[in-house]
Amino acid sequence: MFDKLFEKYDRLFLFDTETTGLIFSRDEIIEFAAVVLERKDGRIQKICEYDELITLSPGGCIPPKIVELTGITNEAVAQRGIPKEQVCRDIAGMLQGNTLLLAYNAHFDLSFLFYLLLRNGDPGILKGKDKLDLLTVYKDRHSYPHKLCNAIEAYGLSGQVVNSHRAVDDVLATVEVMKAMETERDDLMCYVNLFGYNPKYGVDGKPIGSVTYKAQSFDPVKPLYDL
Repeated sequence: MFDKLFEKYDRLFLFDTETTGLIFSRDEIIEFAAVVLERKDGRIQKICEYDELITLSPGGCIPPKIVELTGITNEAVAQRGIPKEQVCRDIAGMLQGNTLLLAYNAHFDLSFLFYLLLRNGDPGILKGKDKLDLLTVYKDRHSYPHKLCNAIEAYGLSGQVVNSHRAVDDVLATVEVMKAMETERDDLMCYVNLFGYNPKYGVDGKPIGSVTYKAQSFDPVKPLYDL
């Protein structure tokens, strides 16, 4: 499994975030979760599973709607959250070497990750790292709607994983969705550094310099990489 990906990369870094809102430059990550996969002796192995709540900046708070959605409270991040600087150091450790970054709706999570590193660590650790957006892949293969919960259902994973709006659950679900995608069609490499966007709304926020963005219909005639 993932033969073509591991021919090029030493490890796969799948991650997910929960945030206080949708504005990358203003809102904050309150939970960061990641799974690191490597291939050893011909087998895919999970060498790291990471999940931490993150303390808020002074004066920051979690909006009630986010508390309702995620179950993460101000009290929880105050009591169990770790400093942003520590999270940045932990992420840097997981991104050593030739690592591919993957997420479901990767533009969103990568944008928040960049601002976290910009303010509290070293955004240079992202330089030269290839990126794969599994939402783009799913949109190319399945009709609307395209949320993570829809992918879980479409691939028959409902009894195995959940889309709970907690980063740790969602990143574990993303791992299983990626495995199902690989079984479905062996073209994941074709989507590396290629992100789709809704032509009605355009790219949300600042584009990532190393990524090619293409308008993506909900029912493409052919794969995005052939357009």
